Amino acid sequence: MAGRPASHIAAGRPQRWGAPTLLMLLSMGCSSGPTESPVRVYAAASTTDALQEALASFDANGRPAPEAIVGSSSAMARQIEHGAPADLFLSANPDWMQHLIDTGSIGPETRIDLLENSLVVIVPKGRTAAFDPSSPGAFTALLGDGRLAMGDPDHVPAGIYAKASLSSLGSWSTTEPRLARTSDVRAALSLVERAEVPAGIVYATDAAASSKVEVIATLPASSHPPVVYPLAIVRTHGEEPGVKAVYEHLLGDAASRVFEAHGFRRK
Repeated sequence: MAGRPASHIAAGRPQRWGAPTLLMLLSMGCSSGPTESPVRVYAAASTTDALQEALASFDANGRPAPEAIVGSSSAMARQIEHGAPADLFLSANPDWMQHLIDTGSIGPETRIDLLENSLVVIVPKGRTAAFDPSSPGAFTALLGDGRLAMGDPDHVPAGIYAKASLSSLGSWSTTEPRLARTSDVRAALSLVERAEVPAGIVYATDAAASSKVEVIATLPASSHPPVVYPLAIVRTHGEEPGVKAVYEHLLGDAASRVFEAHGFRRK
């Protein structure tokens, strides 16, 4: 019954618990408190495989393993701008990184160009063809009655780079009406893998990650701006445990070897 003395308490003297003592006793019967959140790296979809492997090699030292949250750089940037719980941002496009710097979401002092990539033209496995992207009418002949899969050039970095290249090569006006616009570069890769389109434009690293496509051409580097991936710490998370350590790990030799094994070039 309430107020009944316990066996080790003198009879007739009900025990009164002070607030600090009660809180201490309650905590002894509960868990040790909220679990520390993992460091979250918001990143371009094209980095998915390499980034996950690079993060897997990070020694979390008892903390939760860092996580990769991937999608189009534009989507990741918008989420960060609106308060998503991102700690680091790895973008496939310097413009989206600059946008976050301009809006105060990214600390400019932590921004560094980490990786480089190339653009390639791919077709479903087994459908190789002689193809010169600089030749007039080359894309029209390649597509036949089909469409060209690529990231939406209105906001997806791979699509923005591809549009610049096609414009430089004189093929944009005839190719634009034939586009299969996708939400990110991995979605474009998937369309080609499933042979739902005859061809696509993706990063070289995406093509290398798939056994279901073949590269028939590399778009000339001179036809588009350099494909650069900047990395930075989200401004409000720079002092949180582990964030700086993950940032430095991604800049280090172990992560560099992983990225290079997946076809990226270190800046």
